[in-house]
Amino acid sequence: MRADRLVAALLLMQSRGQVTASELAAELEVSVATARRDLEAMSAAGIPVYPQPGRGGGWSLVGGARTDLSGLSATEAQALFLLVGPAAAVSDEAKAALRKLVRALPQTFRADAEAAASATMIDPTRWSERERRRPEVVDLLQNAVIRRRKVRLNYVSGARERTERLVDPWGLVDKDDVWYLIAGTERGQRTFRVDRIEAFEPTGQEAERPDDFELAAAWERVVGEVEQRRSRTWATVLIESRFLAILRDHFGQHCHTDGELDDGRVRVRLAAPTPLDIARNLAGWGATIDVVEPQSVRAELGRIGTELAGRYITP
Repeated sequence: MRADRLVAALLLMQSRGQVTASELAAELEVSVATARRDLEAMSAAGIPVYPQPGRGGGWSLVGGARTDLSGLSATEAQALFLLVGPAAAVSDEAKAALRKLVRALPQTFRADAEAAASATMIDPTRWSERERRRPEVVDLLQNAVIRRRKVRLNYVSGARERTERLVDPWGLVDKDDVWYLIAGTERGQRTFRVDRIEAFEPTGQEAERPDDFELAAAWERVVGEVEQRRSRTWATVLIESRFLAILRDHFGQHCHTDGELDDGRVRVRLAAPTPLDIARNLAGWGATIDVVEPQSVRAELGRIGTELAGRYITP
């Protein structure tokens, strides 16, 4: 749910006392289904918003809770800011609304609410075509981030090496349904894929976090390093313009058009970690695509073609 819609919905329920999904949809200029999902998401997250069934029913703030948020419990305030925080990272207006909500909280809740708002962010750009579900350990890690408690991890690296780590959890990132934990270690900041955590143990030890740490900025640096590794090899190819969308789907942000030709083809720049990675992605295109450079990619394509011909062409 977008942070600006959440705030608007809370204000609307306070002013009217009760709203229906249809009324909320009309006010926020969204579909009724979207408004209903937003209301259900707020309720499921622990915000004191509940439906009143039957004729004349609707959704309301339980107990007459006000936007000064003084009626929220500590758990409800944490749930609210876990829901708002990720969306606020991409909107200046939502950030402003988030600051106002924090100031409206009782003083004793503010630290945890701010920690909850900055504990998680969402990066929708894909690094993988595989679909994954939210791991159960994410909720436990979120709690450790908010409470600032060290956690012990049994972790399996990409090279299948198993290690035990005691880390300071700083924040979580959801990148297209793949979760990452940014944490402090004895060797500095590290990034862990949550689906590679085999065992998780919270501790009572207080975690340390730099005063100037910002999750969005830290993740931007991580993305920059990963993208640099993923784009070490560049190739120039020619392809018919009608196939460009498919090529972009395969290479994502590492696919850039570089001009159109008179014969209806476009010049495209592609990137991947190695020449072999590019060749493997292009081999299935056959003669539909023409690799102009570099020679290393052309050589890998020739080698792959020779292997396939030797195995599958019948004399």
